[in-house]
Amino acid sequence: MERSRPVRPSPLSTNRTSPPLQRNHHSHSNLSSEHAPLSLYSGMAGRRLRLLVADFVMSFTWVWSNDLIKFFVYTILGYGAHQLSADIIRCGVSILNLFLFAFMANATNGGAFNPLAVLSSAITGDFSNFLFTLGARIPVQVVGSIYGVRMMLSTSPGIGDGPRLTVDIAKGALTEGLLTFAIVIISLSLARQITHSFFMRTWISSLFKVTLHILGSDLTGGCMNPASAMGWAFARGEHGAKEHLIVYWLAPLEATMVAVWVIRIVYGPKKDDWMRPQLRRMC
Repeated sequence: MERSRPVRPSPLSTNRTSPPLQRNHHSHSNLSSEHAPLSLYSGMAGRRLRLLVADFVMSFTWVWSNDLIKFFVYTILGYGAHQLSADIIRCGVSILNLFLFAFMANATNGGAFNPLAVLSSAITGDFSNFLFTLGARIPVQVVGSIYGVRMMLSTSPGIGDGPRLTVDIAKGALTEGLLTFAIVIISLSLARQITHSFFMRTWISSLFKVTLHILGSDLTGGCMNPASAMGWAFARGEHGAKEHLIVYWLAPLEATMVAVWVIRIVYGPKKDDWMRPQLRRMC
């Protein structure tokens, strides 16, 4: 009588689904790990593109706003140039205008119309952000200001003429440098002292900005914004003049770097996390 032999599984019938499943699992994980940097890069690129669009739009509209305020007060309302009531109304409307642009900066998550603000943020950030600011954001703000002035002059000629230097280069550079240094110090100090009240921080900084603008208006225009000054200088053909470059670019840039350095000494370098978001809304 023959003994029954145990049936051995054939090599062809062996279940080999586990290794392919494991390989598929590893392949999916590898693909996800490969796509993660791509998604991160695309997200960063999208954010930077939105910032550039916001910078252009805000710079374009900022050069309109100040001269439209003058047109509203002196032409529409009919006030004289040296009336106290006209100055009060103009200051009030200017503060409302600064609130509007502060809300725009929040809505765009960092959009700005002033190269000094983004440069200050870039100084306290990483090197890639510094290169992006110098190579993209500041040129976009300048282009936005140039096109804003050009469109305003083409549609409403004579509505404004922008800041003008009425003193010598040394006094003009000193004026713009001191005004810029003061507004940067004030803005960063408010960002350190008032961290949870957007209204109060914007209200106090707007009062100081309007005051500093009035103090420098008869000397340099109280601009404190190189992009806006470049827009008007380009329209007058003075964008390459030595006076313009020294007074409206070199002096404010140096004053901004000194102000950031002073703030870092006073409050310490560990406060960069609160400096960066506030620097974008500084000016």
